[in-house]
Amino acid sequence: MEYYSTLPASRRLDLFKNQFTKSELKLYDYILAHLDAVVYHSLSELSEQANVAEATSLRFFKKLQYSGFQAFKFDLAKEQPTHETKETDLYTRVKDGMLYSIETNHSLLDPRQLEHVAHLIDQKKDIVVFAIGASGIAGLDFQNQLMRVGKNIDVVTDTHTQIMRAANASPDTLLLTISLSGSTKSLIESTAIAKKKGAHIVSLTGFLKSPLTKVSDESILTHVKENPLERGTLSGKVAQLFVIDALCTTYIQLHKSAAKARREEITVFTADKLY
Repeated sequence: MEYYSTLPASRRLDLFKNQFTKSELKLYDYILAHLDAVVYHSLSELSEQANVAEATSLRFFKKLQYSGFQAFKFDLAKEQPTHETKETDLYTRVKDGMLYSIETNHSLLDPRQLEHVAHLIDQKKDIVVFAIGASGIAGLDFQNQLMRVGKNIDVVTDTHTQIMRAANASPDTLLLTISLSGSTKSLIESTAIAKKKGAHIVSLTGFLKSPLTKVSDESILTHVKENPLERGTLSGKVAQLFVIDALCTTYIQLHKSAAKARREEITVFTADKLY
């Protein structure tokens, strides 16, 4: 095992080729033909594209001496060449990435779905957000925007607290789980607990087919191509914040006059905090 850990992903693929089953060879062929795309796939998407069962994919990566698909993607990403740009182009690249993220996610928005979720926020008494790491930024922004118009929500970013909060969920709970990858184990486990307790689950994720969407009642898709070596990128945060803002705006439209009055009230209360 220690010997294999020093080998790059491509070398392991070649080394174990003769041991692959017929189904595993389909996966092998797909990966070699789509090396650039594979690092952006979820396990479910990879399995579907290669036309194999997810269980086959899991066995495949275990046979390569990886703990799972994520570990394989990490190694594969390290082998791929980086496309360096001139220093003067760095800021343009940042700008272009943000604009691309906004434009792409704008095209994915489904107004009817946002209206449906906005009505759920209005109807449910217990609104909770689960997020970990960089996704917590989007969760806190969601909380900030809704509190300004009179809707209280809880944002939980600690994994142990998420388990406790999930155990206290009920049919009156609306849980929004935010995860670009849709594959964070602890987050999925907590979400599954809340679902068993009767909570309605809405996931905000970058992969329509992922472990998270399987335990969700519905999913809002955010599009972002995030390399395994560059998780927590600005474009990923922008994608999440854009969709969160669109959802909050939709909710506010349901309560225009009340939202305006509450905002003015909060402004009065916070006015003396500014010079």
